[in-house]
Amino acid sequence: MNSVNLLELDNRLRAIEDKLAIHDLLAAHPPSADTGAAGYTRSVYLEDGVFDRGPTLDGAKGAADIAAFIQRPEHHEAIQAGLAHFVGLPLVHLHGDTATATSYLLIVHLDHAASPRELPNHGTSLGYRIHRAVVNRWELVRQAGRWMIAKRTLLPVDGSDGHQQLLERALAELPTAPVR
Repeated sequence: MNSVNLLELDNRLRAIEDKLAIHDLLAAHPPSADTGAAGYTRSVYLEDGVFDRGPTLDGAKGAADIAAFIQRPEHHEAIQAGLAHFVGLPLVHLHGDTATATSYLLIVHLDHAASPRELPNHGTSLGYRIHRAVVNRWELVRQAGRWMIAKRTLLPVDGSDGHQQLLERALAELPTAPVR
């Protein structure tokens, strides 16, 4: 194998490793949010990271303030009530030492107002309610060999232009040629 082929192979392998690392980073969000793991959250955001929840919900700037979100008493109340974050598979775009990832997120909770229902072979449950569906756009930076979150924008799927624009940006970043 010549050096050109080795370089191409090395670049392809690095892209695969980067995408897997980003998938792992984003997949860790639900368990960290649903357990109130503020230390973990703080460790994955840049010190000047941004958490933008759109025009109707408060956000935060700085890793410590972002981590403080899941330390709020209201968040722990939601955890105790059966909070669960479910993410869709992210569409990841690499740009050297920066990357973007776009995905859906469902915020689900145990429906305490429902009547118990039985499902054969699965027991009885009150069921779950989808509280909110949002589009996430993660802006990531490789720092000291590790992917970190520079900015996270999440907007509700509510028919407005905001979440549509996040999705359109993700599609606009798709490569024009098929990958071999």
